Amino acid sequence: MSVAAPGDTAARALEAVETSLETIAATDGVVNAFTDVLGARARAKAAALPAAAAGPLAGVPFAVKNLFDVAGLPTLAGSKIEREAAPATEDAVLVRRLEAAGAVLVGALNMDEYAYGFTTENSHVGPTRNPHDPTRLSGGSSGGSAAAVAAGQVPLSLGSDTNGSIRVPASLCGVFGLKPTFGRLPRTGTYPFVASLDHLGPFTRDVRLLAAAYDAMQGPDAADPACGQRPVQPTLQVLEDGVTGLRIGVLDGWFRTMALPPALAAVDRVAAALGATQRMTWPEVDRARAAAFLITNVEGATLHLPDLRRRPMDFEPLSRDRFLAGALLPAAWVAQAQRVRLWFARQVAERFRDVDVLLAPATPCTAPRIGTEWIDIDGQRLPARASMGLLTQPVSCIGLPVATVPVWGCDPDAPHLPIGVQVIAAPWREDLVLRVARALEAAGVVHAPVASPSALTS
Repeated sequence: MSVAAPGDTAARALEAVETSLETIAATDGVVNAFTDVLGARARAKAAALPAAAAGPLAGVPFAVKNLFDVAGLPTLAGSKIEREAAPATEDAVLVRRLEAAGAVLVGALNMDEYAYGFTTENSHVGPTRNPHDPTRLSGGSSGGSAAAVAAGQVPLSLGSDTNGSIRVPASLCGVFGLKPTFGRLPRTGTYPFVASLDHLGPFTRDVRLLAAAYDAMQGPDAADPACGQRPVQPTLQVLEDGVTGLRIGVLDGWFRTMALPPALAAVDRVAAALGATQRMTWPEVDRARAAAFLITNVEGATLHLPDLRRRPMDFEPLSRDRFLAGALLPAAWVAQAQRVRLWFARQVAERFRDVDVLLAPATPCTAPRIGTEWIDIDGQRLPARASMGLLTQPVSCIGLPVATVPVWGCDPDAPHLPIGVQVIAAPWREDLVLRVARALEAAGVVHAPVASPSALTS
């Protein structure tokens, strides 16, 4: 992105905001990414930008998943129940940090109820549709965040990732997504799902903006006890350092067995471009995923027990049933899940002594059609909604940083659809995953085009 020249930042910001608002108006009848559009606020913020404001975020419109606090709006978290809550009195920390860097908030975005899902088939406000094919899923739970970027409604959005909710929609919608290390970005001012697993991160259509947004959001925050008290470690300044000297491997085992041919083709294409030939297997990945499921069920259920008792019929049926199941799980199972999680983290840490970066599919397949109930993988018929996280849950369970990069033309049955590859590093090495993503982008191996306008206008 070009930096605005001194003296015209506010004018260019207003122009960018108007373009964003016009695109939302023209396309959201199909995409259904936005739950709230903040035109008056965005125009006022853009007009108030200092004339000398500069930097890669100056005047950039952005939107946030509706679990981020936005002053004046109730924080919906995709639910019916939270519509009755009092409006937030101030913006979430990450919203404030982006606006301090010159970005301009234009709205809030659709999501799975209480972030519990991989599809954004929200029954309260309708599904968010994939901009590249509106008959298909956008992924979730940050489906609105990925779809808004893919549709060209905003160049930047924020989502959350507990079990894959940034990486899954980034993969299905064909955009770049970053799930930083657990504890890297503060969650203050956001509606929680699973406090021991929740991450926040950005979506964009180019890696430089992804890095710029991430850099602007870094920094300790005492109000989030999980936020690492680490200094800011900028990535934009090392983004063009390339991949020479990096030891890059490909995850085998579970990450190949549980992926369909298009997902494997995407990984193989990225690996070939990077010269990555080393294969690596993580132990007991299936148990790590099971541990993530158990922890998610129980922590999520505990948060919502009062409403589950008082007004169960106001929940979406699928999320209600999962929360109720979590409320009934024995405490001993959860304790064992945490032990498995710790053991798995230690095993993976040992393997990062031999590599710097690892590659894996982000989703087992390209975007299924909305309403799909089952997919067949490795000779098994599996529930489609839950299975979108097959390859992301084991990674987020141990909090590793991941950039998802979009690859195209890997599915012969749907050549117009993208699929993502996870670029994974050891904790606190976001610089490495972003360098690899940028090198792939510069080489033309991955890219994130705006969806065709013909698919988006009703």
